[in-house]
Amino acid sequence: MLLELRAENYAVIDHAIAVFGPGLNLLTGETGAGKSILVDALALLMGSKASSDMVRHGADKAVVACVFESTPAAEATLEANGIDADGTEIILRREILENGKGRVYVNNQPATVAVLRQLAPELALVHAQSETLGSFDQAQQRGLLDRFAGISTAAVSAAYARWREIQAKLADLESDEQDKLRMIDLWLFQSHEIEAAQPKADEDTALETERRVLMNAEKLYAASMSAYDLLYEGSSSAESTLHCALKQIEELARFDPKFQEAAAQLASTLAVVEDVGATVRDYAEGIHASPERLAKIEDRLAALDRLKRKYGATLADALAFGEEVARKLAEVENRDEIVKNLRADLARAADIYRDAAQSLHVDRAATAKKLEKSAETQINDLAMKARFAIAVTPNEDPASWAAHGWDTVECRIATNAGEPLKPLDEIASGGEMSRVMLALKVSVEEGASRGKKKTQVPRTLVFDEIDIGIGGRAAEAVGQKLKVLSKAQQVLCVTHLPQIAAFADQHFLIEKQEKQGRTKTSVRLLNDEERTEEIARMLSGAKLTETSMRHAEQMLRTSR
Repeated sequence: MLLELRAENYAVIDHAIAVFGPGLNLLTGETGAGKSILVDALALLMGSKASSDMVRHGADKAVVACVFESTPAAEATLEANGIDADGTEIILRREILENGKGRVYVNNQPATVAVLRQLAPELALVHAQSETLGSFDQAQQRGLLDRFAGISTAAVSAAYARWREIQAKLADLESDEQDKLRMIDLWLFQSHEIEAAQPKADEDTALETERRVLMNAEKLYAASMSAYDLLYEGSSSAESTLHCALKQIEELARFDPKFQEAAAQLASTLAVVEDVGATVRDYAEGIHASPERLAKIEDRLAALDRLKRKYGATLADALAFGEEVARKLAEVENRDEIVKNLRADLARAADIYRDAAQSLHVDRAATAKKLEKSAETQINDLAMKARFAIAVTPNEDPASWAAHGWDTVECRIATNAGEPLKPLDEIASGGEMSRVMLALKVSVEEGASRGKKKTQVPRTLVFDEIDIGIGGRAAEAVGQKLKVLSKAQQVLCVTHLPQIAAFADQHFLIEKQEKQGRTKTSVRLLNDEERTEEIARMLSGAKLTETSMRHAEQMLRTSR
């Protein structure tokens, strides 16, 4: 959801802030007040093209910024572009300089217009007067159809991933064959060198310890025997001294029980001394100064160091390298068999994908008939006489396979009698395009709400001048449809019609004023009384009348 939109020195806007809420947010104001300028500002933040003409006269730069609630997909886009997420919100800012150049920031970190365009489909879809921004392409049209029916693409996506995985393995095995053949001699040498050395994990650590012992054999023998003599063997050893002391303490304990614990502690200490003495004695007996053994260890450590320098920082790394080389050699030796098995696996994976894609196509084709009927009815409720159809075209060529299936989904419309159906992006009128999009969205949301699998699309929808060429009951129908749509998604809409404005959850007034010889545009949220006055003004013009006020009050009561 769009939380806030700011513009500074943008066109005729000096400084304006709009804080939006959930549901239906409507923007009204006099013709030329700058309502569409705010929509254009948001479009800039969705990645549309900037121009130096957007900079307010006398300013060195224009700044537009907005705050959106974050979504998992938007956060994934930020992560993929090396941009830190900022809690539960995404802050977008764009600066346009006098010379036409500009800067982009996302969460106060430098970014590019390309990042804004990647974020746009997840955050907002903007329908301006002259064009559809946010690329309502075939992917989004397909998404609407799938949402309408509650269709899941999980099965076809998994099948596609498996097919692509096997295809990649097969392509890797079959490509660069000459390079691999040239590598065989090197792999054989590396494998034989590692196998000949027969290294064991952590062998070098044990040998280093033994090496230190052999290099210091005399010192270690002298130290251990000296310790043994002091602890146990000597006439004044710790063992004999403690033994004598223990006898005296035991004698005391015979007469005074408080020395019993001391006697037990001393006995335990004596046992520890005897154990340590035995340990150092056994260690001394095991020390054998052997220059031959030391030389062998030196040679072995040198050989292991060579392996580590060539194949890994540790012996475990060198062993892992050897296993990988052995795998590559086995792959080359068994290439024909592996290729045969992979091709069989690829054929099976392709069959599974075809079944899943065909099943998905059947569901989409059946659903398209229902959606096009509903959408055509909704479109014609909006002061249009149009024919509407949804073409679901399968392309079974593997080059066209994708995780969403092999269907191309295209919405087509004829807005005048006798004309052929054409793709939506060929519609000339921006107002017609906005109404078609509104009708489609309402149809989809109503269908999704009736289905078992209702999912929320976290996107703000923006409609500019959706009411061009309509009035009366058709205008009221547009307002009702916007209200229905806003129950599932946040909607922003610029309108000139009181019949539509009456349905707003939040009503913003765009005002243009002249101050100190400069024209300035401001935005403010209207309270209930101000809303009544604004709708009355839209009904009667600049001069408010008692009749228009009563009519405005009645419209507001009816809309509620």
